[in-house]
Amino acid sequence: MNAQRVIAELRELASRTGTADGAQRLAWGPVWRDAREWFRGKVAELGLRVDTDAAGNNWVTLPGTSPKTVIVGSHLDSVPNGGWLDGALGVMAALEALRMHVATQPPVTLKLVDWADEEGARFGRSLLGSAAAAGSLKIDDVRELKDRQGTRLVDALAENGVVLDQMLDAHRALKTIDAGAYLELHIEQGPVLESMQKSTGVVLGTFGVERHMLRFTGQAAHSGSTPIPMRRDAFLAAAQTALECREIAKRHSKPGAGVVCTVGIVNVEPKIVTAVPGVCEISLDQRALDPHVLAAMLRDAHDASDRARRDNNVAVEWRDLWKINPRPFDPALVQLCEDAVREETGEAPRLPSGPLHDAAEMVPHMPVVMMFAYSSNGLSHCKEEDTPREHLERTICAFLRLVQKTVQHVAHNEERKGREGRKETTGL
Repeated sequence: MNAQRVIAELRELASRTGTADGAQRLAWGPVWRDAREWFRGKVAELGLRVDTDAAGNNWVTLPGTSPKTVIVGSHLDSVPNGGWLDGALGVMAALEALRMHVATQPPVTLKLVDWADEEGARFGRSLLGSAAAAGSLKIDDVRELKDRQGTRLVDALAENGVVLDQMLDAHRALKTIDAGAYLELHIEQGPVLESMQKSTGVVLGTFGVERHMLRFTGQAAHSGSTPIPMRRDAFLAAAQTALECREIAKRHSKPGAGVVCTVGIVNVEPKIVTAVPGVCEISLDQRALDPHVLAAMLRDAHDASDRARRDNNVAVEWRDLWKINPRPFDPALVQLCEDAVREETGEAPRLPSGPLHDAAEMVPHMPVVMMFAYSSNGLSHCKEEDTPREHLERTICAFLRLVQKTVQHVAHNEERKGREGRKETTGL
């Protein structure tokens, strides 16, 4: 295990593909391509090669004595002015995992994956490459996407050798892999581990998301001549709902499986300092790991908006934006992850992931687990993103332990299945 080498390579990548403002590896662009070419050179040093699937995902294969496969990876793309660890940590740790096994043939096949366009920062569709591989990408939903400069996604893909209408061929390719596990290391991108003063966390799964727009309609009126009791203030109804939704999240939260709720958009009409707001529209983003809790939170939010409607004599209309179901990770792999973290750091806190990751797309297809590293001040997607070196080294070592444990776990399961199959054949 050489955590120092992983950190040195991460620094090398950051220096090559970043500026004083942070990482600039925007998917499908020249700096991202340069990062991948640099990575291709690192892979070649091991005597291995990089293969690219129909969605632009890069794969490295280390054959084992069995075709049963453990997949390890993350993503090299970044947001503009992003951090040096987001995504890249998981890819470089995965490369180190291959280095650990390249001298002696492992009992199962190891595959490293660098997913294309995890961030969605340029065209607005996150998890693009992994969604294509998972078969969940709807091609027509992204066909007309453009970036801020007016470049079409289909043209940016073509510039990188990817044909939009052929991207789902990556799903057919994934189905040919006899995958026994998918492992991903990532920074937490939040403040929980830091608040606990822990280097490393065991991820239980990714939150499900309910995202909606709520439109409250009252009556615009003069702010000086309309008495408070006679107002139909749409903003007050929206504010009441937002405050209640925060309390809803607090009620449904429990240790180790907290939930979150965010009102991130507030639009008021007529936006005049001397007018009572006649219309107010807010966004509502609710997240939870338990699907029953998420459904209960949504019901409670509907009730809250209805109370606000009555209290303020306004109307309310809900509009669905987006929904994704919770993706709990595999219990056996979660336990292996906990064992690896505890052996390396002494303690193994469990926590859910609020942000979505490529790992979530793999959950329907194979056993999955993630490991989180401490994020300084909870910051990510900015140049200040960091993890103190001692925490980073511990987490990398814990992750490499997890890879070793998972390889043995998957190999053992294959051996057991083989013995059971032979017994059935012989009738013993």
